[in-house]
Amino acid sequence: MLKRVPAGPHGAQETGLAQLRSEPRPEPRLYRVVADRIEALVRSEGLAPGTRLPAERELAARLGVSRASLREALIALELGGRIEVRGGSGVYLCASAPAVIVEAGPGPFEVLAARRLIEAEVCAIAARMATDSAIDAILKAVEEMERNHDIYASNETADREFHLAIARATGNSALVGTVAYLWEQRGRLWNRLKEHFQTEELRKETLKDHRRIFSAIASHDPAAARSAMRAHLERVTRTFSRG
Repeated sequence: MLKRVPAGPHGAQETGLAQLRSEPRPEPRLYRVVADRIEALVRSEGLAPGTRLPAERELAARLGVSRASLREALIALELGGRIEVRGGSGVYLCASAPAVIVEAGPGPFEVLAARRLIEAEVCAIAARMATDSAIDAILKAVEEMERNHDIYASNETADREFHLAIARATGNSALVGTVAYLWEQRGRLWNRLKEHFQTEELRKETLKDHRRIFSAIASHDPAAARSAMRAHLERVTRTFSRG
């Protein structure tokens, strides 16, 4: 016979609070950690509003972080009103108080790394499994992107549909949900990063990349499809991290 464990004076509520207190707190996002280190550097050097921060390469070296991690942190600080990124000039302090950084989900480079891993394999599966109607749906999305190259919102919609159409071609609804989730992680940090560093050259190369991905899937060549998707996402990562 099971013995009943006596509850504390506040019963189940007390037990629940104790469990909550014992649960480990989630690790902070890397861009928040790097942003805190930038704030510490600003304080230690007594930098005033209007001061230009060191160039990215120098700042990354001083903080011991990658350029990609630094760039995410700078974007977070910009969104928090702490700095101003001036194209062709540099990064300037524009507030005397530390920024209040709103949690903005995974950093853009985290999302890109996950997409390289997952979508490359999704592409390979699609190349094996795609039916004629699935291939037609992927082609329709490519052509829609090409038609709307200069219309940002329509181009973004077609881009999303391209990646989801590839996932649907696998016949696996869990993979469709995963790709949709990764796309939805492109939040405020992603949009600001894209605003600062996307180039017309990248946009044109993206169209070429999508054509190569489509051709590999239509040819039912899993290795070529995997390689084409990985190369596409690596190109985006390089552009956004080097700018």
